Amino acid sequence: MAKEIAGFVKLQIKGGAANPSPPVGPALGSKGLNIMDFCKQFNARTQDKAGKVLPVIITYYADKSFDFVIKQPPVAIQLKEAAAVASGSAEPNRKKVGKVTWEQVRAIAQDKMTDMNCFTMEAAMSMVAGTARSMGISVTGEKPE
Repeated sequence: MAKEIAGFVKLQIKGGAANPSPPVGPALGSKGLNIMDFCKQFNARTQDKAGKVLPVIITYYADKSFDFVIKQPPVAIQLKEAAAVASGSAEPNRKKVGKVTWEQVRAIAQDKMTDMNCFTMEAAMSMVAGTARSMGISVTGEKPE
């Protein structure tokens, strides 16, 4: 018989760096979950991605047990790494802060494809390019067809 799902918690935590301090502790403690157990499991599963911000969806059950799914880093963070910029532009329509190529956009789209709600690579690349545009990062080169 399946466990009864009590709810979900969505967090963004740096890989290998989960600890009981905010935001992890209060989010899990208010649901009555074992915080240290989650931190140990999360850090063990994300040792290879240390330092990268990773979204995690925690499913907790009525008996206070939990499962969690670790997603790929957000597109905005991957774009900042690819363009080698510290942050996006405050005025993206006027001031551009960096450049990425369509090959970099394709690599980010392939990496993030499992978490996106699109079916083709072209649609995923279009979504990544749109995020870049809204951050003030220009996409250079010819768009592959």
